[in-house]
Amino acid sequence: MHKHDQLFIIKIGGNIIDNPEALETFLADFSKIQAAKILIHGGGKIATKIGTQLGIESKYIDGRRITDDETIDLVTMVYGGLVNKKVVAQLQALGTNAIGLTGADANMIPAKKRPVKDIDYGWAGDVETPGIQHKTLHFFLENGLTPVFAPLTHDGNGHILNTNADTIASSLAVALSAHFNVRLIYCFEKKGVLEDVNNDASVIRRLDRPYYQQLKDEKKLFEGILPKIDNAFAAIDAGVSQVLIGDARDLIKNTTNDNEGTLIY
Repeated sequence: MHKHDQLFIIKIGGNIIDNPEALETFLADFSKIQAAKILIHGGGKIATKIGTQLGIESKYIDGRRITDDETIDLVTMVYGGLVNKKVVAQLQALGTNAIGLTGADANMIPAKKRPVKDIDYGWAGDVETPGIQHKTLHFFLENGLTPVFAPLTHDGNGHILNTNADTIASSLAVALSAHFNVRLIYCFEKKGVLEDVNNDASVIRRLDRPYYQQLKDEKKLFEGILPKIDNAFAAIDAGVSQVLIGDARDLIKNTTNDNEGTLIY
């Protein structure tokens, strides 16, 4: 494989994982992508549900899960086991030779436990992007395997770390941009980045930095989307060719130049 070869790194969130019909449709589309591809999935609400059944209470601060000793065991079981292997099995049924992974497998994604500042997030991980084993991933892709990552990494000292799936996706995209022409696709609740948050048809199809600055200055963009766009430009600054934010249902179109979502370049 050569640097000009296309690689799609696609991240789906819990909203798809939690909805069997949406997941089935998404995986059928994902299987149709002919180029090299990697899937990163979020956790969804399944961990909370199983935690309740096991008497493990989920704790959140500002919408972020606090991963204590009980919770890291729970999310390792659910994300790395139940969710990941179900997705892999469904992909096998669709003719995609998927391999389910966490960051600990083949030391693929080393991370550090998040340092405690104001809040102790427990076993939460921050990815060490330079340590990502891109050669191993390249080997898998070259041999026709499709990696499917659960949102888990490890600290090198035997601890699994709960890690944001968006961060894993962008870190993998940066690490693999040395080998591939990478389009990082974030599957999102909307069609794309909207110029008018109240109008779902106002999708911005192409977004470069000057246009982004202009929209920000005009205060047109919804506050909540700004961190996602900032992360997209950070990935591009680090070598990723393109980042696309769009609806999972538009996946096939969003792997082409005739995209439905917002292509950031």
